[in-house]
Amino acid sequence: MSMIETILEYDKQLFLFLNNLGNSSWDGFWMAYTNKVHWIPFYLLLLILMYRKLGKKVFLIIAITALAMIAFTDQVTNLFKDGFERLRPCREEELSGVMRMVKDYCGTYGFFSGHSSNSMAIAVFAGLILKPHFKYLVFILLFWASLMAYSRIYIGVHYPLDIVSGMAFGAISGFMFFKLKAYLEKRFISS
Repeated sequence: MSMIETILEYDKQLFLFLNNLGNSSWDGFWMAYTNKVHWIPFYLLLLILMYRKLGKKVFLIIAITALAMIAFTDQVTNLFKDGFERLRPCREEELSGVMRMVKDYCGTYGFFSGHSSNSMAIAVFAGLILKPHFKYLVFILLFWASLMAYSRIYIGVHYPLDIVSGMAFGAISGFMFFKLKAYLEKRFISS
């Protein structure tokens, strides 16, 4: 067995362990948690906080940068999924009898997780922007993003490696776009 095959086998075993920790009494919670639509009020709250703390001009740069960041993470995630073509656990016949499938439907490819990359990018980006105003918010946002990532394992649509890779990519993206926001702010507002 090659090193990559060994890593993927460990990933599969870890997935089964984490996925099977769930039980039906928590399924509704995790399905609601993983649904991006339910988080729209939370995203709006973050935007309102940024608007109030940083003003109209900076907020405009933040909004444009945030939209670019989400588009970037979504598109790169899709490139990876289509490039690697790693089947999601819910698409693996050998796992169908031993995993918990909470979600009715899942896509075909899963490496890496878009939910994980997007939520971590938002957490890092918003956390760094609001850190001077809300000391512990960055930790709350990182915790929120980590739970979002775990929800994908819980409902049966991603392996842990999909999640960790998505979170790492999201963190890097969030930091890069935070730096881009700072550059644009300095270039167009401070000058």
